[in-house]
Amino acid sequence: MIVFIAEAFAGLFIPPIRFKEFIQQLYFVANKSLVIISTCVCFAAVVTILEYSFHLKLVVQNDSMVPGFATLLILRELGAIITALLLCSRVGAGYASEVGSMQTTEQIDALRMLGIDPINYLVVPRLIACVVGGMILTIVANLTCILVAMLISQSYLGFTPTMFLSAMHRFVDFKDFFFAVVKGACFGAVIPLVACYYGFRCQPGAEGVGKATTNTVVTASIAIIVIDFILSYTFSYLY
Repeated sequence: MIVFIAEAFAGLFIPPIRFKEFIQQLYFVANKSLVIISTCVCFAAVVTILEYSFHLKLVVQNDSMVPGFATLLILRELGAIITALLLCSRVGAGYASEVGSMQTTEQIDALRMLGIDPINYLVVPRLIACVVGGMILTIVANLTCILVAMLISQSYLGFTPTMFLSAMHRFVDFKDFFFAVVKGACFGAVIPLVACYYGFRCQPGAEGVGKATTNTVVTASIAIIVIDFILSYTFSYLY
């Protein structure tokens, strides 16, 4: 896998640049996933506000810090990690089954016979699209999550939007938002690399494609959680 990842990143600097394929993959990653991610982060925002309010009232009998704590959690963890795991289950599974089917039907071998590098043709456009799509979707997820948290705080806790933004400003700054986007890019890079790795090594038959898809989702999910820990630990020294 290390060799495969090295070849994929090296392919970023090797022409030709397949812009049309990149746009198609970006549409598949970003546009097709937008509704699913937005819906899920809305519910995550509701749960976050309600849980923070309940526990702060239980411990300190005051929920005035709920907007700040909730926004901090959303920007540093929830927005990026929920987006990445949903992309992993949707995009990762799709890529693994697509590339795996091409492997079992010898289409990848046909590309090699035509003098086309399969890494450059299949992996690189998907890698760039997932990195860009992961960043875009992380931004949208964070903004949607914060907006829903603001609405829930207003209806359930009585915080006006001005009070919410004021409390949020005391806890978060631009660095939190920037680090969230960095996480989105890193998580996005993991998905096509793992998916194409298992797709290229898919065994013949429907069972092989299913196994490659399962391995992709499991491996990528674990990798995302581990990378999230590493990045969070690293960023803790930069806040």
